[in-house]
Amino acid sequence: MRFDVMTLFPEMIQNACSHSIMKRAVDSNIISVNTINPRDYTLDKHKKVDDTPYGGGAGMVLMAQPYVDAYENIEKADKFITIMMTPQGEPFNNELGRELSGYEQVIILCGHYEGYDERIREIIKPKEISIGDFVLTGGELPALCIIDSVTRKLDGALGKIESMEYDSFEDGLLEYPHYTKPREYRGLEVPEVLLNGNHALIEKYRHEQQIERTKSRRPDLYEKWLKQQ
Repeated sequence: MRFDVMTLFPEMIQNACSHSIMKRAVDSNIISVNTINPRDYTLDKHKKVDDTPYGGGAGMVLMAQPYVDAYENIEKADKFITIMMTPQGEPFNNELGRELSGYEQVIILCGHYEGYDERIREIIKPKEISIGDFVLTGGELPALCIIDSVTRKLDGALGKIESMEYDSFEDGLLEYPHYTKPREYRGLEVPEVLLNGNHALIEKYRHEQQIERTKSRRPDLYEKWLKQQ
């Protein structure tokens, strides 16, 4: 799978993708992560990609020409999708991550400053996505969230497929609590059911913990899960 990220700060993307699971996925040729800097496509001799907004107002607006030209120079796969990181977009969730994992190529536009010239949206027509109801300085961190989440869903990206199957949200519930050595720490014991080797009881216990944790921490998810039973 190929990720093409349009960003004014390519080093942010490249550095983050050189660690942990994303690095292993790159090294294993499961994914490739490419960066495209709109500054390389601007017609301005000073590499300028932003300007003051028409009508006045604070901040600077990203110009259409560098972004559109950069986008049109990206080689597109047969099955690709273009997404724009913006607080105005559709909330990102696990279901959307699964949808994106079905594409050969995901092109991601990272904004900055006050935002995009609206004509970027009108010409490129991206799917707009938000990672939450808050504002960040740029779209690089949200883009990395998308890349990380989608990569985990690709065959071979994780060491064991069950590592993903029991992640929070995969079955509509939050993940169950985990324990490791030592058996006792500061008076807190590992639940006995996890020590008896009875896998049926362990699975039952973990599922009950998922339900209880989701019900108490995310009642909205719990109600949604109940309706699907």
